[in-house]
Amino acid sequence: MAATVEAPFPAEQDSARSGTEEENRGAEVEEKSQQQQTGSSGPAVPHSRLSKLPLARIKALMKTDPDVSLASQESVFIIAKATELFVEMIAKDALVYAQQGKRKTLQRKDLDNAIEAIDEFAFLEGTLD
Repeated sequence: MAATVEAPFPAEQDSARSGTEEENRGAEVEEKSQQQQTGSSGPAVPHSRLSKLPLARIKALMKTDPDVSLASQESVFIIAKATELFVEMIAKDALVYAQQGKRKTLQRKDLDNAIEAIDEFAFLEGTLD
């Protein structure tokens, strides 16, 4: 850790710098607290996982395809992330229809309405039957 030494400044310069100097001190305190938290405890653990879906299960699903013999970690992660984004998008679109019906809970008819109304979901038509 590097120590900072402040040199004395003339009074006229000090009054002009007081606002930014306080901001700098605040930033230095934050940096020191972050260093202390991650310092000797080993590698920093992210606050949330990068993927919300179980990667092992996605890899197993990918391997059920006869054309897939090996699946790298990167490809499994990309499929998981794309699936998350897809589910999020269709859920948000279905939520609009639930809110129009003055409900907070998604129902099958909300998903059906989202699939019928949005062209991007045309490939899903008839899959919920």
